[in-house]
Amino acid sequence: MNDGSTPSETIPMDVMDPDCPSRVVFSRIGERWTMFVILALSDGRPMRFTDLKARVGVVTAKVLTETLRALEADGLLSRRAYRESPPRVEYALTDLGLSLLEPIQGMRDWAEQHVPDLLASRERAALAEGG
Repeated sequence: MNDGSTPSETIPMDVMDPDCPSRVVFSRIGERWTMFVILALSDGRPMRFTDLKARVGVVTAKVLTETLRALEADGLLSRRAYRESPPRVEYALTDLGLSLLEPIQGMRDWAEQHVPDLLASRERAALAEGG
């Protein structure tokens, strides 16, 4: 029976619970290319596949296609195909995808600020292992 309530209203969410469905969100965001795709689309303008691939970087076309399909299935981005010759397809963040920008930008800021600390720590660990 559908009473119009959303799952978050009926099921208490706790991402630390291994059975909590909210873990799928962490899984999606934690996939290798998800954050890069979302950041590439962060200016709100639709992008064609080749432009998106160039912006994201070293991702293969196959993996980017899989990532885009998964993000579309999750409602984080939209895909629009134009009936043109040659065919044109554009991708853009949905409102749900746009709502991820703030936390992802926070992670980006943190990473860019703290990468020297992480790299220095890795170097110290490598020296300790080898020395």
